[in-house]
Formats: sequence, C-alpha cells, structure tokens
Amino acid sequence: MASGGGGLSALVKCPEHPDIPLIEDYHAGDMICSQCGLVVGDRVIDVGSEWRTFSNEKSTKDNSRVGAAENPLFDGSDMSTMIATGTGSDTVRDEFGKPMYRNNRTTRNSADRTLMNAIREIAQMADRLNLPKMLVDRANALFKQVNDSKALKGRSNEAIAAACMYIACRQEGVPRTFKEICAVSKISRKDIGRVFKLILRNLETRMDLITTGDFMSRFCSNLELSSAVQKAATSIARKAVDLDLVPGRSPISVAAAAIYMASQASENKKTPKEIGDIAGVAEVTIRQSYKSMISRAAELFPADFKFHTSIDNLPLN
Repeated sequence: MASGGGGLSALVKCPEHPDIPLIEDYHAGDMICSQCGLVVGDRVIDVGSEWRTFSNEKSTKDNSRVGAAENPLFDGSDMSTMIATGTGSDTVRDEFGKPMYRNNRTTRNSADRTLMNAIREIAQMADRLNLPKMLVDRANALFKQVNDSKALKGRSNEAIAAACMYIACRQEGVPRTFKEICAVSKISRKDIGRVFKLILRNLETRMDLITTGDFMSRFCSNLELSSAVQKAATSIARKAVDLDLVPGRSPISVAAAAIYMASQASENKKTPKEIGDIAGVAEVTIRQSYKSMISRAAELFPADFKFHTSIDNLPLN
C-alpha cells in the first residue's frame, strides 16, 4: 500500500473523516480511510508492475521480461531475424515466391549446437556433484575456448566437457578426482585423462598443483570422522611428503593413507576399503602408502593428538 496525495484521493473522501488522507491499495484497487479502514473508492488503476517481483526469491526468472537473457558464449544469441537467400531448393518462400523470415534460433550453426550440448552436459555433471554456478560458467567458457581453437578436433565432445569440468574444479579450488568426474559422466577415466593433457598442452592452461589438503576435509567429512582426526590426517600427509616417505605417490593416495593411519589411532577406525570407496583409491594402494609411513608414525602425528590406540598397536599394513 502507498498513501495517495492526489488523483482520486483528492476527489473521494471518507464521510466520517473527511480531513483524513486516504490510502491507495494499488493491487486491490481500493481507496481506504487511514483512520477507520473504510473502503471509500474502488477500481483504482494499478500503476505498479504487471507481475509481482520479490528481490529475495532464488528464481532468476523475471516475468516482466521477454525471453531468456542473452548468452555471450553463443555467436547467434540475439533475437534478430534473417532473410533466407539463394536459389536452392531448401530456401523457404511464401505463396508469392518471396524469401520468408526465419528466426536465428532455428538456424544455429554447428558450433553453437555443439556448445549448447556441452553446456547441458556440464550442467548435469555439476548438478550431480553439487557444484556452484560460478564453476559451471568457468567450465562452459573453457569448453568454448577449446571448441573455437579446434585444437582437439576429432575428440569426443563429451570427453572434452568432462575434462573441462575437471579443470574448472581445480582452478576454482574445489578439485574433484578423475573417478568422481567419471561417476557423473559417460566417459572413462582414461579418455578424460588424455583430453585433460591435450587441453593443457594446446591452450597453455595454468593450474596449481594438487595437494593432500585439497581433499582431506571432504574425504573426512564423507567418512564421518571428527575434526581431530582430520587435523591429524592433514599433519600426517604433510609431514610424509616433507620427509619424502611416499615418493611417486599421488596426493590422493597419500591423503587416503594418512586418513587410514589417523583413524586407526582414534576411536572411529576406518578400513582401507571404506576409505578407498570415498577417495577413489584402490585398497592395495592405500596399504602400500601406509606401509611406507608407519615406521615414522611418531614423527607424523601432531603433538596434541589424543591417542585411543597407541602408535605401537597400530596395524603394520
């Protein structure tokens, strides 16, 4: 509601309180006395928005606008039309033989169609991985860059989309493993790895190296381990790398082995299989990395860790 200082409010008055200003209810179309609430006029013209809008709504749809927002990734994203030309049999003409207007949406080029399919694929992967829109936008932009460069011509677009998602996760600081990307796509780990390397080589894309800390929080959370165990596992993994106890091992394998060691020293023990299912690492790989670290366990745990099982009683493999 809003108070009305002119228009109909100056012509219509409350019979009981003629000197009291009236309230105009634009949505209901009523003139209301602010003193007694009497409706003294109706059918006021609504000068507000045709649709209600709420700034705190999560939906990005705005009913006061026509069509979707322009997407800068597409070359033909505007609403313009074009006249069909030429004398070929595929030219669309009206009953008088003149070329007819056609909307650009029905005449998208192959690059736009490829990009549209990739955007759909990336959105589905992000939804399954519960990733934010900012990361999706980065993956979409990277795919367009790869597609426009034609550096990976002949490669599967689905594999390129999956690799772009993997790279975007790394660049945004929320890395996912190849196994996690494989789980939400139709592409094998081997194919994603190949395309990933080709993208890095051809586009000179830069990324920070993966560290054990990038995965520790998520793995421990999924395993329902306490913050104390997570802190211990982080310390174990970092010191194991610094002491060069696990040369040649991937950060994910080292993180999994560190979680295994920390959990075995705590009350909430996890098996290599349980950890491997979450981390995407083979059970034998976790045991091998753990075996390389167990002899120096006393140096790896943080000083304030409260042992439920002493270091001497930890499993040897």
